[in-house]
Amino acid sequence: MRTIVLLILSNVFMTFAWYAHLKDLRSAPVYVAILASWGIALFEYMLQVPANRAGFGTFSLGQLKIMQEVITLSVFVPFAVFYMGQPLKLDYLWAGICMAGAVFFIFRG
Repeated sequence: MRTIVLLILSNVFMTFAWYAHLKDLRSAPVYVAILASWGIALFEYMLQVPANRAGFGTFSLGQLKIMQEVITLSVFVPFAVFYMGQPLKLDYLWAGICMAGAVFFIFRG
């Protein structure tokens, strides 16, 4: 559970580091966006590295990666819709179904 919670928190920071500057720093010079993103990404790494270290052994490397991808999509969709004002599309559902297939195959057996 610790791994999952840390990965969720990590992905919140990652999503903001990667995309929030497109809305909040649109008119700022690119170096300002880069520095702000790096500052946010520091917190992402402070959560992501311990999450993977705690989870490795309990989960395989492939399971950790697929779990991170599912969490990324789960964090990104609400971010895109509510923070960035993007329309909710059925494509997110189809992507989620594909991710569910990936989860099935990586966690089976």
